[in-house]
Amino acid sequence: MKRSFRLFLISLATLVCWNPTEAQVIRGAVMGGMTLTQVDGDEVYGFHKVGGTLGAAAIVPLGEQWSVSIATDFIQKGSYQKPQVNDSLTYEYRLRLDYLEVPLLLHFTDKDVITAGAGFSWARLVRVEEYEHALRVPATTLLGGPYERSDFSIVGDLRFRVSGRWHFSARYSYSLGKIRTREFVVGDETLVRDQFNNVIAFRMIYIFNEAREKGRKKE
Repeated sequence: MKRSFRLFLISLATLVCWNPTEAQVIRGAVMGGMTLTQVDGDEVYGFHKVGGTLGAAAIVPLGEQWSVSIATDFIQKGSYQKPQVNDSLTYEYRLRLDYLEVPLLLHFTDKDVITAGAGFSWARLVRVEEYEHALRVPATTLLGGPYERSDFSIVGDLRFRVSGRWHFSARYSYSLGKIRTREFVVGDETLVRDQFNNVIAFRMIYIFNEAREKGRKKE
């Protein structure tokens, strides 16, 4: 998986360098928004964990409609289940996974309004908090615990121009490799589950040095 990610980085870097006259105007962007997440394989279902995301990106045009972007984001992932019963075993569950993430995407813009992108991301785990039955789980609050430090994901992004250089983005990402393997005891049966981050993000983006279709030659 790491080898595939490196090959993807090399191929996109080669593409940018292949036509320097189109790629020389680099745009900057800042962004912020919210995440709705779940962890597949944790026996908790639904995008009930709400988090935040902040970041900055560099966008390199590859002609008038194509571009490639690389960003550095802080993003919160995890899982949440509200209390199910009013007892000592409430079955409440909260998992917070904070990452520093580097997504690399290839974009296509249609009519200077809608931009679709796809690519990969690498994320580094920087914080873990896990609670079961409203009690903190000490063994999983350390970065050396059962959660993988790195998370490689596939990413899809759809961006709409709202006004001027402001854009609204809806992004989906899913882990390519497991972030943890966990055992669950159900009755007399022990279940082994691989877990994966499943993330929906909504963000507002401001793009600096952005050329519009009508004023592209001037800018």
